[in-house]
Amino acid sequence: MAQRAPGLGVDFGTSNTAAGLMVDGRPRLIQFAPGRTTMPTTFFFDYDTRRMLIGEPANQALLDGVEGRFMRALKRVLGTSLMHERRQILNERVTFVDIISRFLAEVKARAEAEAGMVFDRVLSGRPVVFHGVGDPREAAAEAELRACYLAAGFHEVDFMPEPQAAAIASGALEQAGSVGLIVDVGGGTSDFSLFRSGRDGVTILANHGVRIGGTDFDRSISIDQVMPHLGKGTELRKIMGPGSTPTPNGIFNDLATWEMISFLYTPQNRRLAAEMVRLAHQPERLSRLAKVLDEELGHDLAFAVEGGKIAANGGADQAAILLDEIEPGLSVPLSAETLGASLAHHAEALAEGARETLRIAGLDVGSVEKVVYVGGSSLMAMVSRTMKDQFPKAAHSFSEVFTAVADGLAIAAHDHGA
Repeated sequence: MAQRAPGLGVDFGTSNTAAGLMVDGRPRLIQFAPGRTTMPTTFFFDYDTRRMLIGEPANQALLDGVEGRFMRALKRVLGTSLMHERRQILNERVTFVDIISRFLAEVKARAEAEAGMVFDRVLSGRPVVFHGVGDPREAAAEAELRACYLAAGFHEVDFMPEPQAAAIASGALEQAGSVGLIVDVGGGTSDFSLFRSGRDGVTILANHGVRIGGTDFDRSISIDQVMPHLGKGTELRKIMGPGSTPTPNGIFNDLATWEMISFLYTPQNRRLAAEMVRLAHQPERLSRLAKVLDEELGHDLAFAVEGGKIAANGGADQAAILLDEIEPGLSVPLSAETLGASLAHHAEALAEGARETLRIAGLDVGSVEKVVYVGGSSLMAMVSRTMKDQFPKAAHSFSEVFTAVADGLAIAAHDHGA
């Protein structure tokens, strides 16, 4: 029987995407740019050229102040009603299914150009849970992602839990019979896989996941540290009669949420912000909110929060969230202690996720000999500190944080098609 054409492994991530195939018995990742095997999962709709940019060009257009609409973290929209709402963007009315499909079509095209072959089959990573265990949106999220791949030109679409793929990639490094735990903290979800390695590869003992990722870390930092400087928690004078009322939280919560920022720039929200400035006891703060909405600076603010998070996580003595785009000289100090306080409830949720994975497998903490971290957000000190508290006797490894999932998907896609 003739061997099938190889499949492409695709790690479609909340923040970054990677793809790979097997070459000479080893996984090889596609280079989306010279020396770069990951591509930002970002979109920019350029109002001047009427084109959709993806990846680094999308990020650069935002940084350059090009007139247009920027989007990020669309993976978190899968399974929600937002996926099928039509919006007028550039010259057409499109859904997020259309937008994601075009991104995946570009991934397919670049992979085919580099490999010199056509990929009809794809093995895609997926989080263990998109929204939560037992959430009715789970089936819809996978079905929508499958539809995006089919619309991108693939004919066969299969899925594998992302930490399971990382376990496959990491298994060759393990001693036969040892038990490892994959801790995969990405932009939108945190997934866990317990596995045992053997001569024939790895056996998955349990998968579990929670809807917490780097974008949630950003959101908590933004709400706690930045939004008060834009008026969150302040008081407004009542329109009629004496007394005050709190500023509404909804607009601040959306402004701190990556996937919701693009929906904030409406006439209604701009009028609301202007009215709050008029009624504010501290109008200088709410004037900053009004400026963010008027000049569409929400993503600039979100990137500033992300930059401050990275600096504080790296131990910078004077880390800060720099908000010069909003007001010259405005910055918010962010110490390691402040960062830890904002992320404390996420740390506990991650610890519980790891404990639940052990319970599913019927294992105790002492059974885990190695903890392997994957996903960019696993580099947060809070993550490794939490896991070391849970598994103090295990070895902890960060060898292939950004590529383990894509490597494992490439291996599994090849084995599945052989």
